[in-house]
Amino acid sequence: MIAANVVAWRRCGTGGQELRPGTKCFKGGAKVYVAGAYWGPEGDRVTVVGRERHTGRWIVIDTATRHLHSFRPKLVHTPRVLERLRETRRHGAGLGADRAAEASAVLERYARQYRAEIAPSRPHPDRCLCHACLTGESGSPVAPSSSW
Repeated sequence: MIAANVVAWRRCGTGGQELRPGTKCFKGGAKVYVAGAYWGPEGDRVTVVGRERHTGRWIVIDTATRHLHSFRPKLVHTPRVLERLRETRRHGAGLGADRAAEASAVLERYARQYRAEIAPSRPHPDRCLCHACLTGESGSPVAPSSSW
């Protein structure tokens, strides 16, 4: 399968000036497994299996590709992940190693592109904690400004 991590901070709100930790369902940095992707127009949504933020239970949910980073092929041994995939009849577990490596590279490229498109005309605030600024990602749209 393809594993990824949830971004620690994400930009949201009007003009992308608001920062929020992780996502509504996952803590920042949480490891999730990609069960499927919508490869149609833009490929901006993926179905993932991961531990829920508040209860720690394994959940299957659709999320935006831009909220994930560090896509990589990973052999899954966790029985609860495999059980969740069987329950929901997802097909992400059937990828071979080569295909998973290719798909993870494509998803990483999509994620960078979508993060760069969040408020492209607005500068990042000073001391911005979004994923692009924290990692020095080349896809960050505009250099940080002095207005927070």
